[in-house]
Amino acid sequence: MRGAAAAVFEKDLAAAGFLCLGGFAPGVGDRVPALAGGDRPNTLLLVGSTGPSIWPVLTKSPEWADGAADPLDRYTARVLGALAQSHGFEALFPFEGPPYHPFQQWAAACGGFSPSPMGVLAHRDFGPWAGFRAAFLSAGTLDAPRGADGSGPCETCADKPCLAACPANALSLSEGYDVPRCRDHLSQSRAFDCWSGCLARRACPYGTPHRQDPATARFHMESFIGL
Repeated sequence: MRGAAAAVFEKDLAAAGFLCLGGFAPGVGDRVPALAGGDRPNTLLLVGSTGPSIWPVLTKSPEWADGAADPLDRYTARVLGALAQSHGFEALFPFEGPPYHPFQQWAAACGGFSPSPMGVLAHRDFGPWAGFRAAFLSAGTLDAPRGADGSGPCETCADKPCLAACPANALSLSEGYDVPRCRDHLSQSRAFDCWSGCLARRACPYGTPHRQDPATARFHMESFIGL
């Protein structure tokens, strides 16, 4: 995919609230499954979203309006499934499983990401605000070289303000992200500022234009807690 075709692809993604976060040519150790016809995929494109990109589109979708569970996953499957097919790809989703696809491993192979103390990968441009929504596979060879964007920001972030910003003390360099401690803190009161966006993520100096707004953050927090 090059030239005009790539431009149309990017435009279609953006109109639906998504963007391409990178890609690579899969190898044996990347755990990328075969295509439906049995062929080996030669390209994987990682498709994602940020709060400002997807929220306005999602909240106008039929999945949001019908009141049923998992509107984001259902919107993602419908829209990206159709978009992948129209551009000659096969789509895989992070919510398919078990077993689940190794999206963090695939993101690391794309380049531009680094592990963060918050349990998510941080991107050099999008910080901790890029959500992985799908992987598009193709037997064709596209302009998606492994590691084209270099490494992510966390390795060179000396101050690491995310660690001190967590009121639950759920983050540490030695122990990583303590999910139960985080959940326990959130369950104590829905008036906590964390419900309007994880304070550790908001303290990250990278990708600030792509932060979630309070409504988006509350939606994800409620999904995280299981409300």
